Amino acid sequence: MFKILPLFFLAACFSVGATATDDRAAITQAALDYIESQHTPSPKQMAQALHPELKKRTYWHKADGSEFVMETSRDFMVELAGRYNTKGDRFPAEPRKDIEILDIDDRVASVKLTADEWIDYMHLVKTDAGEWKIINVLWQYHDTSRHASKR
Repeated sequence: MFKILPLFFLAACFSVGATATDDRAAITQAALDYIESQHTPSPKQMAQALHPELKKRTYWHKADGSEFVMETSRDFMVELAGRYNTKGDRFPAEPRKDIEILDIDDRVASVKLTADEWIDYMHLVKTDAGEWKIINVLWQYHDTSRHASKR
């Protein structure tokens, strides 16, 4: 019996480690699908990364200088992925896509994605089907003076 206990403990640790590794890989893939679907226009790739209830927000200034929170939906992001970079001129040849997983706790995770012109802080949720989906994004341009309407 005592010889079986260490093997059971080792197997349990390996199982937890494998799950954590799988979660990290799936979270990273969701963030990659989000940004890469904009590099090479792919609404399908964007859709697979996003939760149906996605809310993407940033602060913005109207032409009169007043500030408001601009919000984007999942449907808009899927549509945007199909048209944002159709000419191939929105990103450099080797686009930046630095992904840092800030925290994972069971079925929620926080991620920081740094792209060429902006930064996204993402919250992901693990669905009952075991898929990691982006449910919240808070973003800003690196050049925050760009957070303004021109008209």
